[in-house]
Amino acid sequence: MAIFDRFKKSADSEMSFIDHLEVLRGTIVRSLFSILVAAIVIFIYRDWIMDNVITGPLNPDFITYRAFCNLSHYLHLGDSLCMPPVKTQLQSTTFGGQFLSAISMAMVGGIIVAFPFVFWQIWRFVKPALKEKEVKNTRFAIFWVSFFFFLGAAFGFFVLGPFTFNFLAGFQLGTKSLITTIPTFADYLDNLTNLILGCGIAFEMPVIVFLLTKIGIVTPKFLSKTRKYAVVIILFVAAFITPSPDWYSQTIVFIPLYTLFEFSIFVSRWAYKSIKDDNDDEEWD
Repeated sequence: MAIFDRFKKSADSEMSFIDHLEVLRGTIVRSLFSILVAAIVIFIYRDWIMDNVITGPLNPDFITYRAFCNLSHYLHLGDSLCMPPVKTQLQSTTFGGQFLSAISMAMVGGIIVAFPFVFWQIWRFVKPALKEKEVKNTRFAIFWVSFFFFLGAAFGFFVLGPFTFNFLAGFQLGTKSLITTIPTFADYLDNLTNLILGCGIAFEMPVIVFLLTKIGIVTPKFLSKTRKYAVVIILFVAAFITPSPDWYSQTIVFIPLYTLFEFSIFVSRWAYKSIKDDNDDEEWD
């Protein structure tokens, strides 16, 4: 009987593992399906998206160029923040280049559009393994993760995109100007994708700091001590991606990045305080 009981227990454990795999499979299938649906919609409207979204940073009337130039005039800085639009002609060097780029554009767009649903699916899979207190501490996780992702994506598209392409298109190697930059559309799309997704992930810093503080890897004191190093790194990044050496342009990029770092410190303090409060409650219990 004892052997039979152990066998039954092993079988139940195996079924539990298989059930988890089934749930994981369903999560992956639903996530991929949502991305595919969004990608198909984007592919159908690819011409409008191409003309009004993808090539936005190359458009002389792009909202960022007008906004920064108006801000420069409002602050009585002259044309310091006025960036000349990127003057370049994109090309495709293969017969299937534009078709493959359209598919790539649709898939990346599908990932961005379906991101909240995908994260919700992942959250549903992970949530049963969390304790009640851990679930309570992660309320509104889907909203905040999605919010910071889209905020970062918007920053990459509307701010870093124009600055980066303006700088790279105007960069000249040598004094005789013998080299002409004629980028391919695939290269442009790759750079734009890296900016949008990279900033979207980078803007998850407050969420990541919150989690690292909760598990005890990061403390507010540690982040405060590294503030001076963060300032240097952010200044270096801002100086690298801005097209002109003046401090006005660098400040425009520096402020959001540094604000994000300071907000992460605030989030860490809040998370650290909640941990101490929970520990005090457990001691009283």
